[in-house]
Amino acid sequence: MVRAVVCRELGPPEKLRLEEFPSRRLKAGEVRVAIRAAGINFPDILMVAGEYQLKPELPFTPGVEAAGEVIEVDAAAQGVAVGDRIIVKMRYGAYADEAVVASSQLTPMPSTFDFAEGATFLAGHGTAYHALVDRGQLQPGEVLLVHGAGGGVGLAAVEMGKLLGATVIAAASSEEKLAVAKARGADHLVLYSREPFRDAVKRVTDGRGADVVFDPVGGEVFENSLRCIAWGARILVIGFTGGIGIARTNLILIKGASVVGVRAGEATRKNPALGPARQKALMAWAEAGKIRPNVSHRLPLEDYAKAMRLLIERKAIGRVALMMS
Repeated sequence: MVRAVVCRELGPPEKLRLEEFPSRRLKAGEVRVAIRAAGINFPDILMVAGEYQLKPELPFTPGVEAAGEVIEVDAAAQGVAVGDRIIVKMRYGAYADEAVVASSQLTPMPSTFDFAEGATFLAGHGTAYHALVDRGQLQPGEVLLVHGAGGGVGLAAVEMGKLLGATVIAAASSEEKLAVAKARGADHLVLYSREPFRDAVKRVTDGRGADVVFDPVGGEVFENSLRCIAWGARILVIGFTGGIGIARTNLILIKGASVVGVRAGEATRKNPALGPARQKALMAWAEAGKIRPNVSHRLPLEDYAKAMRLLIERKAIGRVALMMS
């Protein structure tokens, strides 16, 4: 029997249930994976609440990424063998002991990672890469402002911004989160409660402003970011954990700025050529020890609601992983 977290009615994490199901037989080209860890992401929370752009038919199991070991392979599956340690990319279904997927959904896990790190890698770091490289075209010497720098995708952007040669300003809600951001390479730290971040950005850039803004927060953060940007800035809209922001179009015009939407998964579905370059760069950096998820919490599968609440209540620093027995 396989355990899985199941959404049978939309709502908060507490409405989910842990259920058991028999394993199903493999179809042609499929692979069976024993999941050892699953990453918690904000889209999971939005999806079970019915507030995400993808709305699976009920019932479904949430979770977009996992890591584990291959335990069965259909003869038609290519490039994978029993015993491989892999990352599983899914649109949903990762909060379970087992996954049956196409071999194309598997990626070798970096040898430097444990399963919790493997399960929290590609969604956050893939989003950061797509934002900074594909969409933001961040250049060496530019100033990058990262909001929510204590979160998983924010910390990924801090790490990657430094690798790409930018001066990184990390903004977060606690000293503990900023300490981790500093350890990951941030040049300047901004505590939201200590100083208006738009004043801090102007101060550390001598009034010039940020060239690229990485914003997974939205709301007032997005609106105030428009007041501390340099000429030609790119504001990268990653998400809306703080609400939907209102664009002051006069400020965008005055600074010759661009507001750019970021959807890493959808981008590769629309343009599959983007995927291999992204994955090659991320894997090379991971194997070299230059990037790594910061997993602040590892909880057993049965604590799925508690794990999701850590993100909702902003208590995680980096990533949260569910661990399977």
